[in-house]
Amino acid sequence: MPESFDLLVIGGGPGGYVAAIRAAQLGLRTACVEEDELLGGTCLRVGCIPSKALLESSEVYHRTLHGLQVFGVQAREVGFDLAAIHKRKNAIVRQLTRGIAGLFEKNGVQRVRGTARLLAPDRVAVRPGEGEEMVYTARHVAIATGSVPATLPGVEVDGDRIGTSTQALAYPEVPGRLVVIGAGVIGLELGTVWSRLGSKVVFLEYADRILPGMDSEICSKARRLYERQGLEFHLGARVTSARTVEGGCLVEVQGAPALECDRVLLATGRRARTEGLGLEELGVRTDERGRILVDQNLATSVPGVFALGDCTPGPMLAHKASEEGMALAEFLSRGHCHVNYEAIPGIVYTDPELASVGRTEDELKEQGVAYRKGEFPFSANGRAKALASTDGLVKLLADQETDRLLGAHILGPRAGDLIAEVTVAMEFGATSEDLARSCHAHPTLSEALKEAALAVTGSPVHF
Repeated sequence: MPESFDLLVIGGGPGGYVAAIRAAQLGLRTACVEEDELLGGTCLRVGCIPSKALLESSEVYHRTLHGLQVFGVQAREVGFDLAAIHKRKNAIVRQLTRGIAGLFEKNGVQRVRGTARLLAPDRVAVRPGEGEEMVYTARHVAIATGSVPATLPGVEVDGDRIGTSTQALAYPEVPGRLVVIGAGVIGLELGTVWSRLGSKVVFLEYADRILPGMDSEICSKARRLYERQGLEFHLGARVTSARTVEGGCLVEVQGAPALECDRVLLATGRRARTEGLGLEELGVRTDERGRILVDQNLATSVPGVFALGDCTPGPMLAHKASEEGMALAEFLSRGHCHVNYEAIPGIVYTDPELASVGRTEDELKEQGVAYRKGEFPFSANGRAKALASTDGLVKLLADQETDRLLGAHILGPRAGDLIAEVTVAMEFGATSEDLARSCHAHPTLSEALKEAALAVTGSPVHF
């Protein structure tokens, strides 16, 4: 008789492993199927974590090389060891993946290694790398298979000279010239890494702006700062082909001269990973992009089958997937769950950082929502001056009638940490006045949030 569980999760990424651990904590007999040897999914193995490790190493090097004199510090014979940078990155990944394995053991989650395929709403076949296919039964099945890099017609990805973010995390040498196709979050972060280490980085973006979907005013200011750092942008650029040639790569753009480079990074986004799961045979509904459609309880069109994370509609963010994993476990155990999709922050870990939560000013205008705006520059913040990091601003958007916070957009130092305050405020339905009347320690970067909140009503104190 097949081994049986209360919940079987397919996928060991931020959504899947969190759902499995939380379900086990709530008393459900839980298993998690993951084909890779390491748990953690794309985010931990070849995404969020390794990219941030590279960003930190490259920023320390770049600032040591170019940014210490303002502090009265002198450094001579500054260099970097790329092999050591990669070694540190890989060690961080190993430590965190082992940590998840330890949490599985601690909470009684059974790990199943292999690729999964649904045979029925309560039956899943798992094929290991070697050996016979095993069948498991479960009262509930959760699909958390994540996403994979999107492809582009004409771009011949060879996994070496022309590759995706996975390859860009492990270049064995700094490319003399790197062409990045796509100026979204992934492209900007990895392009920044290699630019800091000495590469000439050129971005080709099909849209007429960088970071499509984020607040256009903030992104326009960010682009000027990036260009000041040496990044080059070609907007409205339609790439027709990219291929390897003798000595490097050749990228062709419609209506523009071809570009020669050492490497190409294809960073045009990601797509849901749902092939081979048996969804069509089972009747699980998907949209035109292959994403699994779910209701407010993360249930699919087939009773007993649920889905969460990147393989469903919505922002492809690790923390969004984790929130859904928590919510699903709560629903299966207690009959209710909730994820506030209006309060899911997004961050770009460049220098300066960009962070946002809620609606953009572009969206409010398009939707005809009456709003008020408050802005405050980091150039007027004491802590930012002490950090010698005064580029950027805080921008808050509030409903004109109720003053309830609708969105926040931050370009500046440690924006990714600052956005948490506004996210919590929005989760509790706070107004800009609530934020403005809360005492903020001095001198801190968070004072810029208070001043921006005061500016919503036209009364900032320090600007």
